Amino acid sequence: MNDRAQTYLPGTHPDLPPPPSMVGVYGWLRANLFSSPVNVILTLLAAYIIYLAFPPLIQWVFINADWQGDTREACRREGACWVFVKVWLRQFMYGRYPSTEIWRINTAYAILALGMIPMFIPRVRGKAWIAAFLLFGYPVVAYYLFYGSAFGQVVVETPLWGGLFLTLVIASVGIVGSLPIGIVLALGRRSRLPIIQSVSIAFIEIWRGVPLITVLFMASVMFPLFMPEGLTIDRLARALVGVMLFSAAYMAEVVRGGLQAIPKGQYEAAQALGLNYGKMMALIILPQALKLVIPGIVNTFIGLFKDTTLVLIIGLMDFLGTIQSAGTNPQWLGFAIEGYVFSALVFWVFCFGMSRYSQHLERKLRTTH
Repeated sequence: MNDRAQTYLPGTHPDLPPPPSMVGVYGWLRANLFSSPVNVILTLLAAYIIYLAFPPLIQWVFINADWQGDTREACRREGACWVFVKVWLRQFMYGRYPSTEIWRINTAYAILALGMIPMFIPRVRGKAWIAAFLLFGYPVVAYYLFYGSAFGQVVVETPLWGGLFLTLVIASVGIVGSLPIGIVLALGRRSRLPIIQSVSIAFIEIWRGVPLITVLFMASVMFPLFMPEGLTIDRLARALVGVMLFSAAYMAEVVRGGLQAIPKGQYEAAQALGLNYGKMMALIILPQALKLVIPGIVNTFIGLFKDTTLVLIIGLMDFLGTIQSAGTNPQWLGFAIEGYVFSALVFWVFCFGMSRYSQHLERKLRTTH
């Protein structure tokens, strides 16, 4: 073999660097924004729309906005009046919760944060115990902190709960409660026992067939009519149960999709190892199924978080309801837009955080590579 032929043998020379037009900023722009004539037109059109909308938005939000002051008279410029948000911020965050007891909510937030931080650190030991506390112990601690009635604390009735605090309570209970119920319903719908299968199907189809606003209305208005005389259930508790069961019906279908995606050979292999139904599902099938449907699970959680705004129809002043109430205050009429922009930003932060965490879980649990 001559020298010329040897120069083309694989591995005799290092790979050549990619062309300059395929790397760096220029390569990214060419691959993502100018890869075809249609993309070029769409890119230029999007740039023109941004050119028209972005500068006025920046002026309204930042340059011409009012930031200082405590009264309506401080809003004299043509931009946004963030004084409105500043004055009402405590109500937006905590509703009508007594000012002297807000430390209880902040303490619960701090406990939750301290419990969650180790879960994101890979080398921390004892995560199972921390997770058990967050799932079973923290709800009890949070209840006595929020409501009181223990250790000499003042009782704060649930009608005083509101703002972002109430939104987080409803969303957290709905998310934590709907996932295990949804898994049980999904397994029940795929069960070979006719009674269990029929009950699961009926539950899922009934709850998915009615809007959430109807569920909340029935829980708040109609349900007390069927209770024995003298027995009352807190309105917030009824709403929490309704939201949880409503979300569980949708969660069941997401989990069922993951169960159907598992090859039949996985079931047969688990049975060949002598595993019973419970061990087969807990150790073999469910871990794979839940990993496959992480995007669908998080999508359901995000939808539930945004649907918490519907509790306003039953008199619960959640985050958005508190902002709407502040916008109708006679002293602050005309500043509803600032409140809606602030609420949109807060909702986006939480939803984007859940989305990014789901992508992190997908990369961490990805085994196909």
